[in-house]
Amino acid sequence: MTDSATLAGLDPITLGDLLRVAGSPGFDRWQDQIKRTGGCSDPIHLTGWTIHKDKTTGETLHHYTTADEPGGRLRLACGNRRASRCPSCAWTYAGDTYHLIRAGLAGDDRRDIPATVRDHPRVFATFTAPSFGPVHNRPGTRPCRCGTRHAEDAPELGTALDPTTYDYAGAVLFNNHAGQLWQRFTNRLRREIAARAGVTQRELKECARLSYGKVAEFQKRGAVHFHAVIRIDGPDGPDTPPPSWATVDLLSDAIRAAAAHSYTSVSVPAAADQPARTFRWGTQLDVRPVKAFGDGSDITEQAVASYVAKYATKAAENTGTLDRRVGELSELDRHGVPDHARRLIAACKQLDPLYPDRRLWAWAHMLGFRGHFSSKSRRYSTTLGVLRQARADYRATQEHAALALDDREPDTVLVLADWQYAGHGHTPGESVLAATIARDLQLNRQIAREELAALEGA
Repeated sequence: MTDSATLAGLDPITLGDLLRVAGSPGFDRWQDQIKRTGGCSDPIHLTGWTIHKDKTTGETLHHYTTADEPGGRLRLACGNRRASRCPSCAWTYAGDTYHLIRAGLAGDDRRDIPATVRDHPRVFATFTAPSFGPVHNRPGTRPCRCGTRHAEDAPELGTALDPTTYDYAGAVLFNNHAGQLWQRFTNRLRREIAARAGVTQRELKECARLSYGKVAEFQKRGAVHFHAVIRIDGPDGPDTPPPSWATVDLLSDAIRAAAAHSYTSVSVPAAADQPARTFRWGTQLDVRPVKAFGDGSDITEQAVASYVAKYATKAAENTGTLDRRVGELSELDRHGVPDHARRLIAACKQLDPLYPDRRLWAWAHMLGFRGHFSSKSRRYSTTLGVLRQARADYRATQEHAALALDDREPDTVLVLADWQYAGHGHTPGESVLAATIARDLQLNRQIAREELAALEGA
């Protein structure tokens, strides 16, 4: 139940609603529903029924209806990946991303990814955006260019030293084209690998495959950059050994060459008062080997997977922008959007009619970025869909056991159902209680993961 300190800080309306919910006859069942959603902060409400019948005899084996549920509704998790929208569902998404990335580093027998993938050359690379003008920062032990030693949480970090000369248009156009820049990089990387191996690109396809998993992250200045696990496999993916010439050093050198090559660029034509631009990666390129176990100098599989999972649930919120689409610029005043993010959003508005195919205003809340925050090549690892299906199958098995249907063959049971959407979300009091449930579940999961990690490291 919610602690006394939390209760004391509630306004009278929320507190009254919380007491109403906690004192209602169906409270225990409501708690069960919210626990099944993981403490979702914006659950989907459904009304309807389902019937399980024996196909041969027509006997009703089980009948469920939401008429018997609290409020006459069944609540399901919203599934939103953004931590700013639903911390609970984002936690689940982060867990899936962690397993997806780690499986591509350490293997996963349950999903046909052998542990021998650890022997393949793999690195963790970070690709940054170029400069669009000087910003407030913390350059080691030296003061910022403004003369101030900023605190770690200083709100001015990442904002322009001189907003009148900062290239806000260039910043949002770079974000908007970052996905294309990544595609050009991977194409060039294959050429660089082939050249260093002494084979043609066609021959490269016959002996090796490039695999990757990546995540996007917004710097405080509002520029997107990518973190990527990049790996060389055999021709059929992680279950085939790479050729003998494939080494970490060769891969690292090829990545640096591909990132710096003139082919790895995206040109944006001039429009009205905007000059023609050519975007390339920034000069801060970091490429480090991934080790199965840390030796004090290299990063480990678990560290990489945790890092990628952390940013898979974030977007541009750390820059102060909104986590949803912007209708009008006046919304920024109501939500207190800081000046730097406001100027980037305004740049999207200004540029939108000049580059109509880029849909800059539709993606203004993402400061122009329109790509996927986490993505992977086809054969890097398992998929989020496979992980979600495994979770759904596990729950279905539990449900069949609870309904005494697990001893029946699936093709002998007929399932009839009718479901209708009936809204979403919580009342104010329900929100407080759901947040408490989510915190308890997250604490239990964290403890379980730490114990599992300790066992794996033993």
